[in-house]
Amino acid sequence: MSRDHPPDEDEISAFRQALRDAGVRPIASNRADPGRRRRRDHAAAERRAAATTATDDLAAAGRTSDGRVEPVRPSEFLDFALPDLPWRTRQQLKRGRIGWEAGLDLHGHTLEEARAELEAFLLDAVARRRRCVLVVHGKAWGTTSDYPVIKSHVNAWLREWPSVLAFCSATAIDGGTGAIYVLLRRRGSWA
Repeated sequence: MSRDHPPDEDEISAFRQALRDAGVRPIASNRADPGRRRRRDHAAAERRAAATTATDDLAAAGRTSDGRVEPVRPSEFLDFALPDLPWRTRQQLKRGRIGWEAGLDLHGHTLEEARAELEAFLLDAVARRRRCVLVVHGKAWGTTSDYPVIKSHVNAWLREWPSVLAFCSATAIDGGTGAIYVLLRRRGSWA
């Protein structure tokens, strides 16, 4: 709808009255926010710093446990995501469309070495604000067990890790079911 003439006073008054009737109130200031830095809430900043320190202390003490580890088959596709992760992001991860920025190979490590390496790797990746990393766990069977020990433990450990948003088995070019893509939460952001 186009107008050939500006609105007259009666139309402007009727419009303003309709706004008042609808409960619309004028704003206190008619100045735009120039993007100035807001005053910092020091108490909130201290609470965030304390929470970060507590999380770092937990991670330094070791975040992974050997609680109940469910054995997985060598060819089993691993797949985990937090419930509120967007579907599209999860599908991109599964298809290998999110480029991994660092990798870790756990072949030849004992279970304790693998745990220590994985924890150090994840801490470093989060500190460097990596979004996606690749962990090669292999499909080798344990010497005293009838399932891939490191693969099964990595599957359990990553579900406990607070910075892990999702993980899934890699595409064939990156190792297939012997490796996983891990999507990490960047410090200070959701995803």
